[in-house]
Amino acid sequence: MRITGSALRATVYVGEHDTWHHKPVFAEIVHRARAAGLAGASVFHGIEGFGSSSVIHTSRLLSLSEDLPVAVVLIDTEERIRGFLPQLDEVVGDGLVTLDVCETLRYARNEVRR
Repeated sequence: MRITGSALRATVYVGEHDTWHHKPVFAEIVHRARAAGLAGASVFHGIEGFGSSSVIHTSRLLSLSEDLPVAVVLIDTEERIRGFLPQLDEVVGDGLVTLDVCETLRYARNEVRR
């Protein structure tokens, strides 16, 4: 069965070593999103990038980085994502949050497997 609908995607870009009370920011966001009942959250580890400092962070051997980019992607209804933004304001210091309207396609397994 396929389930579709309109949704809002929030993508939070931070550094892998950014912390909130001695805990990685990306982990704090995921745990807060789960506690808030958001539909989903995923963390993606970047291999190269730069931010407001214009310093390139990379995972290449010859130029090891101390702080690779991380993207946390949150998806739910617009109302629920916008309601979660104050949580992001609290924990994201040096980072970027983008919002994108998207359409979700979710495939649910049938209850009886054959």
